[in-house]
Amino acid sequence: MKFTHETLSQRVVFAAGESPAAVAAEVETLGGSKVMLIASDREKELADPIAKEIPVVLRHEEVVMHVPVEVVGRALRAAVGAEADILVSVGGGSTTGLAKAVALTTGLPIIAVPTTYAGSEATNVWGLTEGETKTTGVDGKVLPASVVYDAALLTTLPAEMTVASGLNAMAHCVDSMWGPRADPIDRALAQEGIRALAAGLSAVADDSTGVEGIEQTLYGAYLAAVAFASAGSGMHHKICHVLGGMFNLPHAQTHAVVLPYVLAFNAPHAPEAEARVAQALGSGKASAGLAALREVLDAPRALRDYGMPEDGIARALGPIMKAIPANNPTPVTYANLTLLLQAAWAGEPIN
Repeated sequence: MKFTHETLSQRVVFAAGESPAAVAAEVETLGGSKVMLIASDREKELADPIAKEIPVVLRHEEVVMHVPVEVVGRALRAAVGAEADILVSVGGGSTTGLAKAVALTTGLPIIAVPTTYAGSEATNVWGLTEGETKTTGVDGKVLPASVVYDAALLTTLPAEMTVASGLNAMAHCVDSMWGPRADPIDRALAQEGIRALAAGLSAVADDSTGVEGIEQTLYGAYLAAVAFASAGSGMHHKICHVLGGMFNLPHAQTHAVVLPYVLAFNAPHAPEAEARVAQALGSGKASAGLAALREVLDAPRALRDYGMPEDGIARALGPIMKAIPANNPTPVTYANLTLLLQAAWAGEPIN
């Protein structure tokens, strides 16, 4: 073996039903005394018990999908005005993303409390959208110092969002098999992440309030994010970032739709990755295993269902081609990328 692997430094706390006390302990550990609590009004009931246990000087509720730069500007001004010395985010990927954007400029530490399976809380990747263009980057300042996973906060997550968010996490795992910096450690983490996500999501599909299933899914989502942070953004995420920013598509659903098409596209030229994914899904073939899981979960099927225009395929081709890593397992051309996007747009069956 010959590779270089970097493990990111972060405290991770699993504390089902105990997030208020756990977050308070993390604030104290980090020396915070003026908390900017970022949580949308949709997350108010989940954030309120946490707010009671920590020294909040500002509650910020403006959270917008894909983290528009103008929203970030208002959050930055609020943080500076309140003289906040620490950020606590309670919510999904958009909430964590806004906290990261504030931290990118201010350097303030983040305590992330996820309420979905987005995984952004475990990466040093930031993303901002200006107009129709989504820009991403890597910076140590945006990696949350602590993550508090509380399964009890996800017992009310709607079934549709649970499925989409969980498959978004699985996309992190699959991309980590062949991302631009993927190494054997990333692949091992990603394989275990896929196993845990498949088991957890199947359990949650039977009982959406079951803490054990939610914890398995959170565990898988965390492993997925750790692997992804190291391996880097592969073909799948480059496609989804372009489409999401260009057409304002819902983040998790877009990932859930595109995933099986990218897996089928790359698997023939990545036999080790294909075998790992298949084994993790308990199937003889990776695509078949994912298809079976998606059937159980009634997963999102077509980009057109989420507002992508058909003529958007041609518009997206150029930006996607520029973004896809050169070491993608299957060589990408305008022709085969067009076929992939057309299939994902229509929700066509995968052969």
